[in-house]
Amino acid sequence: MKSTIKFNNVNTLFSKALKGKINSYFKQKDKKKTGDRTIALKAGILFGILAITYVTLVFIQPHWIISVLLCLILGVNLSAIGFNVMHDAGHNTFSADKKTNTILSYSLNLLGGNIYFWKLKHNIAHHTFTNIEGEDFDIEVKFMRLHESQQRKDYHRFQRYYFLLLYGISYLAWIFYQDYEKFFRQKLGKTSEQFLLPMREKVIFWTSKILHLIIFIVIPVYFLGWLSVFVGLLIAGIVCGLSLATVFQLAHVVTETEFTADESRHVENEWMIHQLSSTANFATSNKALTWLLGGLNFQVEHHLFPKISHVHYPALNKIVKQTCMEFNIPYIEFKSFGHAFQSHVQVIQLMGKH
Repeated sequence: MKSTIKFNNVNTLFSKALKGKINSYFKQKDKKKTGDRTIALKAGILFGILAITYVTLVFIQPHWIISVLLCLILGVNLSAIGFNVMHDAGHNTFSADKKTNTILSYSLNLLGGNIYFWKLKHNIAHHTFTNIEGEDFDIEVKFMRLHESQQRKDYHRFQRYYFLLLYGISYLAWIFYQDYEKFFRQKLGKTSEQFLLPMREKVIFWTSKILHLIIFIVIPVYFLGWLSVFVGLLIAGIVCGLSLATVFQLAHVVTETEFTADESRHVENEWMIHQLSSTANFATSNKALTWLLGGLNFQVEHHLFPKISHVHYPALNKIVKQTCMEFNIPYIEFKSFGHAFQSHVQVIQLMGKH
């Protein structure tokens, strides 16, 4: 994938200073930049919950009220595996061992997605060209207008009423439609160039998709019937979709973050400062939320240092803030989830009106 976007690389004093401080921190603490025992323990807990929930729902078949609760837990659990295991592994930060990262990154395929497409869309397009129209395909949300450069349609005036519905079905749309759309079109978005999908990845795509269908549809239908499986998948899928979509939107689509749509294809700021202007943190003091989201409420630190595991983000947060103050660079952070969500809703309302 090629892009003509150019960042300012003339004055990079901020980047050099920040990178130097971060490298000094790891050297002084004698720590690796990858995950530690805590992330391995968390992965074990999350996969254990997935196995127990699945077995209970499919084979034990408790009362329907308990089953509904378990489906809600399943939805949260699926998103938590994505946040904590797949995400770090996909960035090669879960472990210092590359094979471990590769294996665990395929947990996305287990959950119905495709890690090859994800790395193209997330690691390359989103992380390099955050909030840049035509380059960051994560801000191309069907039926939504998220910034001024996107064309306003008449139905956008209602997006404040239906955005949660779209977020809710986003996970199911991703694994049952959008992945297939990417496969056959070999394009990540409307404006992207075509990519060549290697034969190995084609085999992995179909093998993992079939296995996912067998595990999460065929086997449950055999034991439970179509109606129960449909309702269960809908509940779990909506919870998972809401979790995934909301976390991303609160990190990039709030009143304080900036979007870029420069026809000259030149970004005024250096890359790190661009990341700071297009990314926001929220609820960083909430340890329970940090654990569940895999540190993605520290989205600023993640975007500045995507090759560092999320277990280090709370420590890096202090260093980044201090350096931003020294260079008089704005740092976007909301104290709570609620404040960030309110800011996101304001953007949706504004983009629907004007």
